[in-house]
Amino acid sequence: MSLLDRLRLGVAVGTAKTVTQLVRLLRLGAASVLPGEIAGRIQPQLLSLLSGQVKHGVIFIAGTNGKTTTSLLLRTMLESQGWRVVHNAAGANLMNGLITALLTNTNLIGQLNADYAILEVDENILPKVLPPVQPKLILCLNLFRDQLDRYGEVDTISQRWQKAIAQSKDTVAILNGDDPTLSYLGQQLSQRVLFFGLSEPEAYLDEIPHAVDSIYCPRCGHSLDYQGVYLSHQGDYRCPSCGFEKGPLAIDSRQWPQILIGIYNKYNTLAAILAAQEIGVDTANILDTIKNFHAAFGRAEELEVAGKKVRILLSKNPVALNETIRAVNQQRSHGGSSTTLMVLNDRTPDGTDVSWIWDVDTEKLVEQGGTVVVSGDRVYDMALRLQYSQADEEHGCKLIVKEDLQEAIATALEHTATGETLHILPTYSAMLEVRGILTGRKIL
Repeated sequence: MSLLDRLRLGVAVGTAKTVTQLVRLLRLGAASVLPGEIAGRIQPQLLSLLSGQVKHGVIFIAGTNGKTTTSLLLRTMLESQGWRVVHNAAGANLMNGLITALLTNTNLIGQLNADYAILEVDENILPKVLPPVQPKLILCLNLFRDQLDRYGEVDTISQRWQKAIAQSKDTVAILNGDDPTLSYLGQQLSQRVLFFGLSEPEAYLDEIPHAVDSIYCPRCGHSLDYQGVYLSHQGDYRCPSCGFEKGPLAIDSRQWPQILIGIYNKYNTLAAILAAQEIGVDTANILDTIKNFHAAFGRAEELEVAGKKVRILLSKNPVALNETIRAVNQQRSHGGSSTTLMVLNDRTPDGTDVSWIWDVDTEKLVEQGGTVVVSGDRVYDMALRLQYSQADEEHGCKLIVKEDLQEAIATALEHTATGETLHILPTYSAMLEVRGILTGRKIL
């Protein structure tokens, strides 16, 4: 490192730590983004300089859904082994968030003391951060349509991922084999590749959901033949035209328990287990972590508010909302819930195009009856979607529209019976607002 680089590093670190203290002193948030943004401008090579100091390597976790939960689960597994782990725990997964997470764990001269760094990475910036970091592992959880106004279609992202990962020769790729796009991507790589997925036909969906993305062969374009699907386009498949099929799984899902609720969390669990095994975490520590795991903020996180239980289920795209509806309905079938709050925003973190709500099977939520309260910046878009989902007034839900979010939360709590759980299904920025109201503090 040149003298100029050292000077820039020192200034960048000092500035970042000062900004962090000011943000927290003024209670403006958790300082998980701004320090890295400023420091990165002072020292453009900061990400490479800091990540290179991690003793045993950096682990990237990428995908449309599940990054924060999987990151926290894997971090807890590694810490149970006695390792010191750096983690962007607040979920800030753009370049500035990654830098901030690393800076937080440095001393005043930029020295970083960590065994591993677990960094969840936004799918759009993954090709940009792979070259300077060269991670030890990369976990690719899934690829779904998400914020089309920012990212484009799934195939575009997967092509960029494949090109970037292929250039990181020493990186072990852990991919979702049930996702045809990621399975094909992994089969094209020359480095070590491990696939995780489900081996539980009893968990197949009754039919392929409307919000499905990749049911065509990524090799030849022919329609895939599915033996069954577990979630969206993830399942057991084969191409009748070219013979492309699901890659061999490196883990048997039937032998492992899962965290939290929902089939999507079984995938998150398997990804973390496979990564932990690759690193060398003891099986006893893995199982103990799964048993005692507590959700990350907004991801099946459970709170108690005014003596009532609240569960927040981040729902930021068609697949995520379909799966949270599926999970909520499972709870309803056991008499554990009768009220749902849906909050739809269209800000930059959410994606400004909310037309995706028409790809969601909201009929499955409405047909269960109960009360659905709607709020958010696009409250009337969501209310209209739910109204169209009702077959008739006698067999639908009670729909309540509240423009003011605080009022909506209060109304939903009023309609939640003692002993039941209020499920809140928000988009990303809405989730932060909801948590701010419920807990009295901001996340970012």
